[in-house]
Amino acid sequence: MSTTFAVVFILLNQWIKNGSNELFEHSQLVGGTWPWAYPALCFSCGYFAYDQWDMLRYRLFSGWIPSILVHHLILLVCFTLALYRNVTINYLILTLICELHSIFLHVRKVRRMAGVRDGRSKFVKAEWVFNWVAYFGARCTSHILITLKLIKDASKFGKGVELPLALFGMAGMNLLNIFLGIDLFNAYSRESKTENRHNHHE
Repeated sequence: MSTTFAVVFILLNQWIKNGSNELFEHSQLVGGTWPWAYPALCFSCGYFAYDQWDMLRYRLFSGWIPSILVHHLILLVCFTLALYRNVTINYLILTLICELHSIFLHVRKVRRMAGVRDGRSKFVKAEWVFNWVAYFGARCTSHILITLKLIKDASKFGKGVELPLALFGMAGMNLLNIFLGIDLFNAYSRESKTENRHNHHE
């Protein structure tokens, strides 16, 4: 959650100082580094590395190829190389806008751990509304726009690995977003069916 607040702070600060035009300039996104962007990316990289290690150590995942592990792996590869080469830092900050949606994923997890699973509850219904809005608004839309921006500015990149790596990373993220959307829809359907069964019994 601290990553989310850091990203919002960094982007708002740049928006207020320079406006939207300079905020999304290719030179700024690839070669520049906004204030606090590098430390924020370092912190995020450390968090994803620890979270990955924790999940692997305690097997906090299911399936042969868990999407959460793939998600963290893609981010770790992209973040580590970007931090080492000190390029595309600002681009990667933009990708972290999706962490706004992660807030509601965590809220849902805590809510279920607390035993609040009644689909008729106003809290559960409100949480699902925020979850879907954040999923489409903060996660899907931001990643699609970043991908389109990369494609549009492809000719402005040099001959290094930055563009191929960025496109590979965003392709992976967009694919994972689809899988996450399917998982969310299935979870929503299950809770909706629970609500319908309660209504039927009444």
